Amino acid sequence: SSSESISVPMIPLGLKETKELDLLVPLKDLISEHYGEEGVLFEKEIKEFMELRQAMRTPSRNEAGLELLMEYYNQLYFLDSRFFPPTKSLGVFFHWYDSLTGVPSHQRALAFEKGSVLFNIGALHTQIGARQDRASLPGLNQAIDAFQKAAGAFNYLKENFSNAPSLDMSTASLNMLVRLMVAQVQECVFEKMTLLRAQHNFLARLQLAQEAARVEDVYSLVHQTMTQAHVKDYVPFSWTTMVHVKSEHFKALSHYFAAIALCDCPVASDAELPEQEKAFIQFHVTMPEGPSLRVLLQDPEERRKLGKAHLKKAIMKHEEAMRIHGLCKILRKMDILQEVLSFAHKRSLSKYSEIDHEEDFFETGDAPDIHPKTHQKPEIKSPNFSQVKVTDLFHRLGPLSVFSAKNKWYPARRVHLMRGENGFGFTLRGDSPVLIAGVIPGGCAAEAGLKEGDYIISVNGKDCKWSKHAEVVQLLKSTGEEGVEIGVITLQGSEGPKAADKKAVGMSSGSGMLKSNKENSRKSLMNSKSASTLLVWSKKSKRSKKSTYGIPFTAVGDNEAMY
Repeated sequence: SSSESISVPMIPLGLKETKELDLLVPLKDLISEHYGEEGVLFEKEIKEFMELRQAMRTPSRNEAGLELLMEYYNQLYFLDSRFFPPTKSLGVFFHWYDSLTGVPSHQRALAFEKGSVLFNIGALHTQIGARQDRASLPGLNQAIDAFQKAAGAFNYLKENFSNAPSLDMSTASLNMLVRLMVAQVQECVFEKMTLLRAQHNFLARLQLAQEAARVEDVYSLVHQTMTQAHVKDYVPFSWTTMVHVKSEHFKALSHYFAAIALCDCPVASDAELPEQEKAFIQFHVTMPEGPSLRVLLQDPEERRKLGKAHLKKAIMKHEEAMRIHGLCKILRKMDILQEVLSFAHKRSLSKYSEIDHEEDFFETGDAPDIHPKTHQKPEIKSPNFSQVKVTDLFHRLGPLSVFSAKNKWYPARRVHLMRGENGFGFTLRGDSPVLIAGVIPGGCAAEAGLKEGDYIISVNGKDCKWSKHAEVVQLLKSTGEEGVEIGVITLQGSEGPKAADKKAVGMSSGSGMLKSNKENSRKSLMNSKSASTLLVWSKKSKRSKKSTYGIPFTAVGDNEAMY
């Protein structure tokens, strides 16, 4: 029948909108002040970042749109590390509008920007899921995947960001959204079963009834969540009604399929009996009154009686679903939903009149509810940020391990070095940038004013911030009698690695701000399923050098070399 293949509409979310943002001046200023470079030389990179943000405001509703949002989200990690010092605000406000109410919010915290983009990743998945043709198996599988990923994005947001200024990102709302997505997955799983189970045997129909009961179960939970204090006045009435309608509709279906299993399937043969008995023991929430299971399964009249009780309950639930549907003006305009509900109702009614005998004098009993059970549990799929690779737009500023917003260094010094009989008189370690690990007292390097813990950023005017150990050594070795000019920087002691480790990265200066507080704990970082530990706010940049600044110059360590 055509109406059976009509998919009930799903609930998609609208994207959060944001205002344009001009970062040109603030970032140029910070590059001049903090990095000691000419801000104007980085205009190309700043504009490229702004263009990416502009594009991210209107992503296409497909895989390419998701990649764009992911790319921007990943790029924010670099922006944070480069331009958001822990002690000082960049002075830029991020403006975003609530996805459901359009109410504007703004914050200086980059975490608010990050959280809003993550919300849009989830919302885009819901739109992709709702667009699939669920009358086909590939369409159903794509819808399941999209809703599972939406649930994962909202769940990740809930676990890693808190104190959001907008309601759509509050814990209560996100909790409701995760549950709604899980319910929509469960509904797709039921549809998949009706599509795959072409055989109409007794066990297959019991399974369908249990799947429908499972869908009813999850939608009841969503409805409960939507009617809680913090969420009730916020969620659109059409959503709450739709979810309520679906929970009643699927309860009706579970009783309908139970009746069909009992009335339309041949009575169990002796060979089938043990298997059917086993399935039927776990089928009802409470055992039906009347004869023993064995008698029930082998007596057509007893099966008809129980089937009739299930149909009676199904019809009541269909009518309840239609009544609730009629209370909402928006839903009344949805012909598809109306059609699905009335088709299911008529189908149960006609089955009832078919098995109802005029000479039935028994009072139709109350059928027990069906035990919910699914063969495919919904998964909450966390976002996999590492699938979209990005390069740091501002890599010219130097390796993040040193050249970041949290580190401070003294102005660069240029030092002229002559090679003595014993070389330059220092040991070097690591690369990008190469560290002066030790300075021999009385040697050339010491006399020229080089210190242990200095980083080499140039040799004879060639930028060496990203240079490997061997490249720097090669440059030093190739100097003649005229000596070599080395550019070095010294990190300010207060920001040595010990202090940097302790730095708490709450992105805010005020309790009302969105803090990605849970992203600060290393523990959650380690347990995080997300492949990309790269994207956790307080993640310390990986040090290729195990440089401690106060190493006494006693011996040359394993990976140090003396020059």
